[in-house]
Amino acid sequence: MHNKFNKLSLAVAIASTALITSQVSASGFQVREQSAKTLANALSNATAGAEDVSFMAYNPAAIGNIDGNQVAGGVAYIDANFELQDAEAYPTGASPLLSYDRGGSRKGGESAAVPSFAAKTQLNEQFDLGLAIYAPYGLSTKYDEDWIGRYHAVETELTTIDFQPTLNYRATERLNLAVGLRAQYADATLSNSLDLASLGARTAQERGDLATAQALASQAGRADGFAEVTGDDWGYGYTLGALFQVTERMRLGASYRSEIDLMLDGEVDYSSDNATGQQVLEGAQSQGRLRDGGGTADLTTPANLNLGIYHQLTDRLALMANAEWTEWSSFDELVVEFEDGTDSSTTENWDDTWAFSVGANYALTPQWMLRAGLGVDESPVPSAEYRTPRVPDADRQWATFGATWMPSPELGITAGYMHVFADDGDIDQQATATNENASRGNLSGTYEVSADVFALSVDYRF
Repeated sequence: MHNKFNKLSLAVAIASTALITSQVSASGFQVREQSAKTLANALSNATAGAEDVSFMAYNPAAIGNIDGNQVAGGVAYIDANFELQDAEAYPTGASPLLSYDRGGSRKGGESAAVPSFAAKTQLNEQFDLGLAIYAPYGLSTKYDEDWIGRYHAVETELTTIDFQPTLNYRATERLNLAVGLRAQYADATLSNSLDLASLGARTAQERGDLATAQALASQAGRADGFAEVTGDDWGYGYTLGALFQVTERMRLGASYRSEIDLMLDGEVDYSSDNATGQQVLEGAQSQGRLRDGGGTADLTTPANLNLGIYHQLTDRLALMANAEWTEWSSFDELVVEFEDGTDSSTTENWDDTWAFSVGANYALTPQWMLRAGLGVDESPVPSAEYRTPRVPDADRQWATFGATWMPSPELGITAGYMHVFADDGDIDQQATATNENASRGNLSGTYEVSADVFALSVDYRF
């Protein structure tokens, strides 16, 4: 067992980088808020709307629908709320009566701002060149350090940034075809507490010191340590898009975004701020366990496919719909490799998902456009045993509205709001002496989840 606990702790922490939700506003760990216009329409116009250059993040062929040059920038403010109700947590092999509950809040939602930028230029009658910079995945969550599930998660920070240069080809007057390169940077910081009393008890029992084992076991959940992991990497992929103007009033869109393989290079640091925990930690480190060190974890951000339709029903009213498929099944296992050449794996077993949305625009005046939409989104988490405090993910529904103000034909200012209604999600993390929860213990309960998203963007054509 000399390195078993060290390896398991690192594996769990690095694995969690891949399990981060997208601010509760989309399933898995996606962030879809790259445009205030798409948010205000519940993403129903993402693939076929092509209203400004920011739509390049959803369909690279969108820039072919815009003549000349344009820039756009925006920010989405995401306020995620989730709380674990009816929670139980206790050490591996112990009775639920030996609770880990120390009275900390069971809320873990955090607020975050997600910026985006896009620009394009028309090279000639056939080609457009664009660049989009946006965050496709990410989360910021933080629980109290004494909360009941602290051995599973305390703080999670994930930031990803995509740089997407794009080339569009105007194949005909009605058809645009585009390709884009995606250079993705990911950076993560993870932390969770360690039940050092239980670890020390197991170690003492293994060496036959039953008196020490019994004394430490009685302090389970009261002599904590802390583990923090950081990791980052660059990965590369591509995106393809098509935009077809069927009639003067109807457009069809399709886009594909490839998966991106990342190898997160991580460092883990251990600490404790109480005497018993420090004693156990020092003893473990003297035996080659719980030492600060590193490891790498392969992570694949999934491929997805978007299909959309946009129809200008009347001079004032436009209707739209979008369907998005995400290949979350590619995330079935996370393998962590350690500096000593060994490895550890964590089973995820996620499912592919679909998201559907519909929306409408109404031109109130030549300067004001009103927007609204509804959407539904499946969760990739198949069951309670795969739901974690870092991923309180569940099926969700969206309701959105917003408006665009155009003080001139070249300038547009858009504000949008989305409320996310998520189903309750059960969590049932069972611990045995040999599984990945051995050091974290049992945790069960039901998550109540919701989110509010506010977005503001500006686009200018010249």
